Amino acid sequence: MATSLAIEPFSMILQSFTLSASALLLVFSAVLFIVYVVFRSDKVFSLLDHILGYCTFFYSSFLKPHSEDNGSGQQAALESFYKVQANVYDATRKRLLCGREDMLTLAAAQLKFQAEQGLWSGSKPIWVDVGGGTGYNIEALQAYLDVPTFFAAVFLVDLSPSLCEVARKRFRRLGWDVMVVCEDARTFRLEDHLGRIANARPTTRALTEYGSAYTSVVYHADLITMSYSLSMIPDYYNVVDSMVRLLAPSGIIGAVDFYVQSVVETTGRNYIGGSVNRHVNWLSRVFWRAWFDCDRVSLEGARRNGVATNRPGQDYLEYRFGTKKILNERNYLLGGIPYYIFLGCHCERAFARTQALLETVDASCTESPPLSPAKGHEFALPLLPEPTLPIEIRSKAYQSAIINLSSNLPLPSTFYQNNQGRIYYDEHLRKHTQFDHDYLYAFTWEDPRVDQRLLQISDSDTILCLTSAGDNLLEYLITANPRRIHAVDLNPNQNHLLELKVAAFQALPYADVWKMFGEGHHPNFRRILADKLSPHMSSQAFQFWTNNTGRFTSSTSFYDHGGSGHAIRLIRCLARLSGLGGAVKELCKSKTRNEQQEIWSRIRPMILSRTLHWALVGTGWFLWKAAGVPANQRQMIIRDSTDAPFHDHTDHRHLADATGEAMWDYIVNTLDPIARETLLSEENYHYLLTLTGRYTRRCHPAYLSPKAHTKLSQPKAFSGLRIHTDELSEIIQRFAPATLTIAIIMDSMDWFSPASIDASTQVRALNRALKPKGRVLLRSAGLKPWYVGLFEKEGFAVRRVAARLPGMCVDRVNMYASTWVMTKAGDPSLVGL
Repeated sequence: MATSLAIEPFSMILQSFTLSASALLLVFSAVLFIVYVVFRSDKVFSLLDHILGYCTFFYSSFLKPHSEDNGSGQQAALESFYKVQANVYDATRKRLLCGREDMLTLAAAQLKFQAEQGLWSGSKPIWVDVGGGTGYNIEALQAYLDVPTFFAAVFLVDLSPSLCEVARKRFRRLGWDVMVVCEDARTFRLEDHLGRIANARPTTRALTEYGSAYTSVVYHADLITMSYSLSMIPDYYNVVDSMVRLLAPSGIIGAVDFYVQSVVETTGRNYIGGSVNRHVNWLSRVFWRAWFDCDRVSLEGARRNGVATNRPGQDYLEYRFGTKKILNERNYLLGGIPYYIFLGCHCERAFARTQALLETVDASCTESPPLSPAKGHEFALPLLPEPTLPIEIRSKAYQSAIINLSSNLPLPSTFYQNNQGRIYYDEHLRKHTQFDHDYLYAFTWEDPRVDQRLLQISDSDTILCLTSAGDNLLEYLITANPRRIHAVDLNPNQNHLLELKVAAFQALPYADVWKMFGEGHHPNFRRILADKLSPHMSSQAFQFWTNNTGRFTSSTSFYDHGGSGHAIRLIRCLARLSGLGGAVKELCKSKTRNEQQEIWSRIRPMILSRTLHWALVGTGWFLWKAAGVPANQRQMIIRDSTDAPFHDHTDHRHLADATGEAMWDYIVNTLDPIARETLLSEENYHYLLTLTGRYTRRCHPAYLSPKAHTKLSQPKAFSGLRIHTDELSEIIQRFAPATLTIAIIMDSMDWFSPASIDASTQVRALNRALKPKGRVLLRSAGLKPWYVGLFEKEGFAVRRVAARLPGMCVDRVNMYASTWVMTKAGDPSLVGL
């Protein structure tokens, strides 16, 4: 009783407030009408239309009492909310509902990719826009492909009669044959509209009823889109389940909607396609839930989490569909509203082909024969491999798939991509997050011309190499086209960069590739990323580059970013401050070595300033962040400089002095011979890029030539490339014995500590994975690396093929003190060990 008495005054106050607000809105509208009549200009008309539209939106959303409108259920509730504002819906939602165009762009890119692959073989796809409202999405997709001619049929399904009527008017104006269906999405079936479907592909399904067998013709949608409709549907789970039945086996589903979610809800999930920017802080979660609840939009975690499947913390959409792409964004114009963009595919189709898919991926990751991952029912896959198969030849991709399938979960996102080259990794591990979502190298510092001369790579080789920026392995593909290349990097972002380059060659003309990686700038990068490159990239790589589009679109060069960008920007800044900017430009345009040497003598005091080296370049922070030199490699340089053993790290003052002097000598021995022996403007693109932030048409890596683009843009140019994100030793240990012919490990051995067993473990793994006579190419910052003896101990024939003594230039980079080729013994009995 007391509660009722307390509620009644509050209700009266609320009604009074509503009446007052309505009266103010009426007065405001009257004033606007007077201004409209008096001034009567087009700009004023447009402005007033917008103001009146937002007033209607505000009234309908926050002031208007919602009733059943003489009906019942969800349809009546929707009509109560939308009927008044249906005609101004599009005008008022353009800024509120962000991400719709991005979702449509991604969906269109996938459809065009499927069309290029000949997926529909003469037929046309069917599109169903669920909760399509006024038809905005269907008209908006016209910007990316021709809707009337591309699709066999287009359906808009919505439960609001008012919004459906606006959609019908839109399509009459456009002259498009779009079927607007005012119906509950849970009951929508394409078979009920057979008369509207032409040039579509029906599926025949065998059924049994009361002991009698018969066939039924079923139509599926090749594209399903849901734009800010899922959060408005009370029976969320049944609608998603109905979309699973509606989607074609090779179909695409796209969704964009509001959300709130904490990092706790995504912990331990390996199938969500990346968690970049997914976490929403506690205050935002509470505020946006309360805010949207006023409009009957539910953002509670249970709506996206898999409560219906008794799996707390899972997004039901991602549980029912395989993830192709996922983006987590914010609408900062309206206070940072969180929203997501999801692009998925059919899980059942993936499960049906799981065995063959896992066999192929596992075999290509480990260089082993195809192995059956399961026998019997594919949803009851064993957690352990067959006893006859050694566990070390199972890839981590295989193991993650086994865990997911055994738990009836979708596979990790990498399995649903159009290209299986990127291998699954756990992005939440500290060994990957230590790089702070950035790469160290925007370009590769090793000379690929020397690699080819020393190794004589052929098309029969199976190569393991470090990714770095991917430049050198692209050159291996151009010059030799080896059977397989396994690119390995612990830093996920280095592999994101390689994925971007591969996608660019597969999807873009030469002019765009040159703008991106030759000039380091592309003003339309965000558009081509979604429209052209996305079908060729993993979800994680796409997330990374969506968050870093400014690296190509800003006024600075792409090569000014990443760890190596620190050094490039420093050199450029010093040149400006010292008034030598003009001299640097002259150096890069020198036509002869004598001319270059004369200009270098003017620039040298700036770059090789002892004060600068002691204050900055010699510090551990700069060496790691800008040059990618870890502490153990720095100690090797100091040891060569002082002919002393590794210094005690506790003696910080002595270490700082030794580091400054050693790094000074090391850089002098690097740069002086380069200026004397190589011509930057013609052949040394490494230092040309460092000084100018871009390549030139005369001086650039081989992969940026038109001839290389012709070769790398072929459909199967990268079919032999596998991209691994892990420690080098982790990958090597999973290879089948005696399968690699070449391992190019750059300076990675320098990173190990002599006090650990990591180096000896990697050498033993290399010995096991390499074929007899297989070779290891490595570079080192030390003239006599301490780990050479480990190779000799394992039976390798050790040969130092280059030693950079003071005054010598060993290659176009000249950065490393020594280069080594280690050859495995040729005893035939080693095969298969």
